[in-house]
Amino acid sequence: MAITVPPTVSGGAGPLVVILHQEVPEDAPADERDTLVQVDAVEKSLRALGYGTERLLCGLDLAPVIERLRTLAPSVVFNLVESLAGQQQLAILASALLEALEIPFTGNGSRSQRETGDKLRTKCMLRDAGLSTPDWRAPGDLDQDQAIPPGPWVLKPVSEDASTELDVKSCVVDGARLDDTLLAHQQRGGGWFAERYIEGRELNVALLQDDKGPEVLPVAEIRFLDFPPSRPRILDYAAKWEPESFAYRHTQRHFDFEPSDVPLLRRLEDLGRACWDLFGLAGYARVDVRLDAEGAPWILEVNANPCLAPDAGFMAAAREAGLSCEEVVARLVRAAGHSHVSYP
Repeated sequence: MAITVPPTVSGGAGPLVVILHQEVPEDAPADERDTLVQVDAVEKSLRALGYGTERLLCGLDLAPVIERLRTLAPSVVFNLVESLAGQQQLAILASALLEALEIPFTGNGSRSQRETGDKLRTKCMLRDAGLSTPDWRAPGDLDQDQAIPPGPWVLKPVSEDASTELDVKSCVVDGARLDDTLLAHQQRGGGWFAERYIEGRELNVALLQDDKGPEVLPVAEIRFLDFPPSRPRILDYAAKWEPESFAYRHTQRHFDFEPSDVPLLRRLEDLGRACWDLFGLAGYARVDVRLDAEGAPWILEVNANPCLAPDAGFMAAAREAGLSCEEVVARLVRAAGHSHVSYP
């Protein structure tokens, strides 16, 4: 695949791409340190493609960020801001700033990030569009006099990703205890909701923008190996970030499917594109799906700007499609030129 470098729009010897990311403390947990892994990988790819690069930290004080961006006048900003002041829901401030400055940037804009970053908003939009998502119960529903199915239910934070605070204790088996458990989590701080647990296969649908729109990369299945019957099959924090844990060692990603799965894969591709259109996604995204006992797909989450670390699911899907890290980065930079800013 030929990779082309766009002409510079800021003058100088070549195009400059600023890599924007939040500060990561030395003692940060693994999911936060992963940001720097992404920065390193993206910077290496950009330089291999012939771009000039500069890293720029983004915090809540946006004034120095604005000043530096105006001084540098980059061709594109590679946006890797995942949180600000430790709050993932504030990451949209970075994309909103870049939109206001009319600087092309990679990935999704503030609207898409806001709608997919709030899981309850996402689920409401999915259901309104006729796309299946598991039932849910939020603290605002606690005063409603309605029968609660027995479950199981999974407690989730409304606006955190990377399976933050999700573990085996997050699964509530008894629906009669759901409201009390949900209220207890709510009192700990942050927003929480409960989602019906779907027992079945888990699949990831990654999408990468090209010149014709979103390309659906090979679908991945997450397989839970040798999980005891009493342990819920969920991708909790340990499964993603603790290499010595049972969940990490017994959770594997696969891209091999049986011929009988071909109709399912086509259905998942359609669902991925439907989510792309519904949320106005750009650049790249990932849709997480569960199949129920009858094989029907249920959308769990829509992830705008998923992790680009070499060992993450998105890049694994890209490699399965025959794309190198440099080719993924090149497509994201190319897409940034028309995803958010209209050139004169």
